[in-house]
Amino acid sequence: MTQWDDGEHRGSGPGKLSTSSSSMPSTVYSLLQDLDVEAGTHALDVGTGTGETAALLSHRLGAEKVTTIDVDQTVSASARDRLQMLGLRPQVIVGDGFAGHSATAPYDRILATVGIRQLPLSWVKQTRPGGVILAPWGTAYGNADAMVRLVVKDETATGPFTRHVEFMKLRAQRGPAPRPTDYLSAGPLKDADQTMTELAERDFLTGQFTDLPFVLGLRVPQCRQAVADKRDGARPVWFYSLRDMSWACVMFRDGERQASVWQSGSRRLWDEVDEAHQWWKQRGCPSVTRFGLTVDPSGQRAWLDDPTGESWSISAPEPQ
Repeated sequence: MTQWDDGEHRGSGPGKLSTSSSSMPSTVYSLLQDLDVEAGTHALDVGTGTGETAALLSHRLGAEKVTTIDVDQTVSASARDRLQMLGLRPQVIVGDGFAGHSATAPYDRILATVGIRQLPLSWVKQTRPGGVILAPWGTAYGNADAMVRLVVKDETATGPFTRHVEFMKLRAQRGPAPRPTDYLSAGPLKDADQTMTELAERDFLTGQFTDLPFVLGLRVPQCRQAVADKRDGARPVWFYSLRDMSWACVMFRDGERQASVWQSGSRRLWDEVDEAHQWWKQRGCPSVTRFGLTVDPSGQRAWLDDPTGESWSISAPEPQ
């Protein structure tokens, strides 16, 4: 971690929210392999951070071919100093990476190393036809992302997800943090509808960098999951609607074949999640690499296997 709490935190210990970091080198090199740059490529690096990615791109392409942008002035200044110490002078911009940087567009490649939930049309418009956008994309369901590799044509960008990742989210797209007390005030536990499910905890909570949580985010719109710690053999998993005050909770207990479910509000969130899980199972539990994304002026669509096949709209995040 190289910054906490957007720079407001001081001291050697951790703050509340990690907001800038040095990415794992193996991850960075994997992304550069997916990006597939060659001599003459003009690249935009979104999320300057320490400047590592901009340095690698500058070394490969020449600094005059690289623009890097970060919203944080202090982070950008530190990265610029490091780059100059190495004799590298890409254009270092302080600004909102969501808007891209039109002054040095068009680009052959746009690489983001910050997580997004809505891929901006500005990136599509600033990319040459046949150019590539590579970005960590995820949903409000959780913090999990997957890299999406989009090829641009006629103001449309489409392509598959390539690998599981998890990046700090673009400041403009950090998900809302639901307050459980607000939801339970709107619909108290004692008034919630109660049912049971036979879905086992091990089949539902598959862990970080696995396919199921990402797929559930694709299929259950505007829903945030929160997994609590296990206590005395019981683990509650909460679901909060980001459209209204609907909520659900499933309580997994060690040694019990069924789990209790509570649901409240106009949405039946557990039913939506359970239906999405069944949809995934019915299709043979497809991995994240079988899914893809299409972005055009009408919005975002996710698809399975082929952009012309089974697809569905992905709603944009609620305004913050």
